[in-house]
Amino acid sequence: MASPYRAIFAAPGTRRFSAAGLVGRMPLSMMGIGIVTMISQLTGRYGLAGALAATLAMSAAGMGPMISRLVDRHGQRRVLRPAALTAVTAVTGLLVCAEGSAPEWTLFVFAAGAGCVPSVGSMVRARWAELYRGSPRELHAAYSWESIVDELCFIFGPIIAIGLSTAWFPAAGPMLAALFLVAGVFWLTAQRATEPVPQPRGDHTGGTALRSPGLQVLVVTFVATGAIFGSIDVVTVAFAEERGNKTAASLVLAVYALGSCLAGLVFGLLDPRGSASGRWLVGVCAMAVSMIPLQLAGNLPILAVALFVAGLAIAPTMVTTMALVEAHVPRTTLTEGMTWVSTGLAVGVALGSSAAGWVVDGSGARTGFAVPVVAGVAAALVALVGHRRLRERPTDREGYGADDQHRYGRGDDEVPGTHLA
Repeated sequence: MASPYRAIFAAPGTRRFSAAGLVGRMPLSMMGIGIVTMISQLTGRYGLAGALAATLAMSAAGMGPMISRLVDRHGQRRVLRPAALTAVTAVTGLLVCAEGSAPEWTLFVFAAGAGCVPSVGSMVRARWAELYRGSPRELHAAYSWESIVDELCFIFGPIIAIGLSTAWFPAAGPMLAALFLVAGVFWLTAQRATEPVPQPRGDHTGGTALRSPGLQVLVVTFVATGAIFGSIDVVTVAFAEERGNKTAASLVLAVYALGSCLAGLVFGLLDPRGSASGRWLVGVCAMAVSMIPLQLAGNLPILAVALFVAGLAIAPTMVTTMALVEAHVPRTTLTEGMTWVSTGLAVGVALGSSAAGWVVDGSGARTGFAVPVVAGVAAALVALVGHRRLRERPTDREGYGADDQHRYGRGDDEVPGTHLA
């Protein structure tokens, strides 16, 4: 392990809560693609599969910030366990109805209930932020490490979900994802020593983290970014099926995540300086441009190469995003602020997977690759228009306590976690 990563794991308990976060985040990459694979196996309808995945994502988008807001006030253990059990119960109902050919409306009801899944990644990052608050170099390495963990989930998650659903039985992938969720959440919340202490009730202003103009820009941009991810998942599965090798879709998607994982690993070894908002803008635009070569993919190997290159822009952009969130929201709403970014992604995944499903059903997989291109253009345009808000000093806005004002009063664009000059 390179020295920056070795340094952050010197603190007691860090290896265990990061490992628990890995297990608890596996459903992030397994549930949506598992549902798409399961429904397409059972019905052959990608439109229905994409709509169900979109329902799950939209539900998670609506419930996620509320769950995280409760966590900021009451602690992770008291909130995450009931939320995870609720989500798993709904997933069980979805699988039973799908396998039993129940009416379609029941599938949507249970898919909506399954959205009660907590944002485990935000919970782990909040632990890192609490542990290394005021230590920019360590926070940068910690956020980079968690980005690598995210991508490990996306390397192995689709392989497991699609592989099990195609080789064993259709519901196998989502079923295992539900088991990962329960195991990860209960393991994480059992570790009380590293759990962030809930802030006193008097420290909460009653407002939401989304009042921050900078956070608003990040969330809207990541709605479009999520549409890239959601559409690529659906179109890749359909593209592989058209070429007679549906199971290979999991390997292609794993290569996409591998590119991001390697980029995140290298990025964590660096000590980036300069404008964080400018670096974030470059990352978003790079993700948009990387969607163009997908239109030229005529077979699975070429598609895999194109996606690997596209993945190189993801992790560095996500690391910078989380550092910007940490800089632009008060400490009392940090978990909620991080979850809003995940919410934006979830909304985008819902829109992208649904749109891609309908395009694939109507015009085929090759045409479906136009959806991530459109989403990438939208993300770049929003980032170009709004990135100046990320340079504003949070102390210029209401809703920050004295501790936050002291912490953020350092000048434009000096962001914790990025060690900027």
